[in-house]
Amino acid sequence: MVVETIRYHAQNLGHYDLHNFVVMANHVHLLITPHVPVSKLMQSLKRFTAREGNRILGVTGQPFWQDESYDRLVRDEVEFERIANYIDMNPVRAGAVATPEDFIWSSGRRIANPPQVNNLPHNQSF
Repeated sequence: MVVETIRYHAQNLGHYDLHNFVVMANHVHLLITPHVPVSKLMQSLKRFTAREGNRILGVTGQPFWQDESYDRLVRDEVEFERIANYIDMNPVRAGAVATPEDFIWSSGRRIANPPQVNNLPHNQSF
């Protein structure tokens, strides 16, 4: 459900370009190029998945996500590659799978739309 929501927000709502992701048992990592304010897209992702997750679990009034989320600006291609690799290898380092491709709740391999250095947010003039 979380993976489908992540993809839906990218493909159907256009909130971001999705580059890498992993949904672990106790946390999620996303590498995205946002097209809306990050606070808005996080609120939308968390609200929908919390409501749906609690419905699936048959609970009400229970927090589904922690209040905080962390974000950072990717400054260059080297940092982008480091973060992408970190996300891909997260389930491997956790001992869940032998290779990133084996973990079904992740991008596993780089998907077809990594940004070029010249279109990273820090290169855009506002």
